[in-house]
Amino acid sequence: MISISILLPCYNEEAILLVNFNTILAYLMSKNDKYQWEIIIVNDGSTDKSGEIANQISKIDEHTKVIHHPINLNLGLALQTGFKNAVGDVIVVLDIDLSYAVENIEKLVDKLVEESADIVLASPYMKGGKVIAVPFFRRILSKQVNRFMRLAAQDKYSTYTGMVRAYRSSFIRNVNLKTKDYEINPEILYKAMILRARIVEIPANLDWTGQNKFKGQRTSSIRVLRGFFSGIMSGFIFRPYIFFLGIGSFLMILSLYELVWLLYDTIIGLKEIWAYPSTVDYPFSFSLTLQFKKNPQTFIVGGITFLAAIQFLGLGFLSLQSKRYFEELFHLSTSLKEQIRNQSPASKI
Repeated sequence: MISISILLPCYNEEAILLVNFNTILAYLMSKNDKYQWEIIIVNDGSTDKSGEIANQISKIDEHTKVIHHPINLNLGLALQTGFKNAVGDVIVVLDIDLSYAVENIEKLVDKLVEESADIVLASPYMKGGKVIAVPFFRRILSKQVNRFMRLAAQDKYSTYTGMVRAYRSSFIRNVNLKTKDYEINPEILYKAMILRARIVEIPANLDWTGQNKFKGQRTSSIRVLRGFFSGIMSGFIFRPYIFFLGIGSFLMILSLYELVWLLYDTIIGLKEIWAYPSTVDYPFSFSLTLQFKKNPQTFIVGGITFLAAIQFLGLGFLSLQSKRYFEELFHLSTSLKEQIRNQSPASKI
């Protein structure tokens, strides 16, 4: 029988915490013959009554443990706290608002076991998934951020920012994570790709119907525009060099277009100089000077664009080299961390 840990990060969720916890609990109790399970609530410095409600829950249900952050440390550190304290073979992260239905627990765990995967993603953007009742502006921004990350990443998935996932515990505990906020979700995928982890997606429905009923009663630590720009910046972690090389290549094409036409006009002018007797000592320089007098903007625009292209291409090659160094060091540090964990007395208990 496989053991699972359900991880619930929580910040100012007093309006829904008890009701949704009971929904999760009832579902897990119906799976007693299939899973050994525990629930971990990480109260991330809530300023409402979420902490009190979580404590009451832990006293009622022996399968539930509550970990409190004294202040709000944001989603990234809340997840890391949960990963460290989970004892299950598989860790399933759920959003306490249940915008992804509890039935996804079984789907995620079963897929992870069937595919021998390290991570399974719940994706509303892949074929078979749906987005329901999510505000239009937020839905568009989220979809575009994930498309941008798909363009940037070497491994192609439909959802990079989603939190609802299943992790193989032995894998996620050995991944060095540093992000404090919700950017931890793309960070995990990026570092999992470096480690050649097996990542699988399943379609899921993202449904805000229930969440919208509590509009105005809940506070969110994630703001839409801030999340959008943070997501765009997170996209650069996958392959930053393609952006520099892409811009550099575009500028190089523009500069070459200007400079090739300049060279063409200079050669035409050179032929005209040669066609008549002339006392010009340096015909090519003279023709080039005439072109500068006729079209000085071509020299300025072409020259500046060419220099900018060289700069961006140089940054691209430097970022490529830096990325390779980082990936080598990260792979090495993760391997050392895993060896130390396996050799520690606690890991043998």
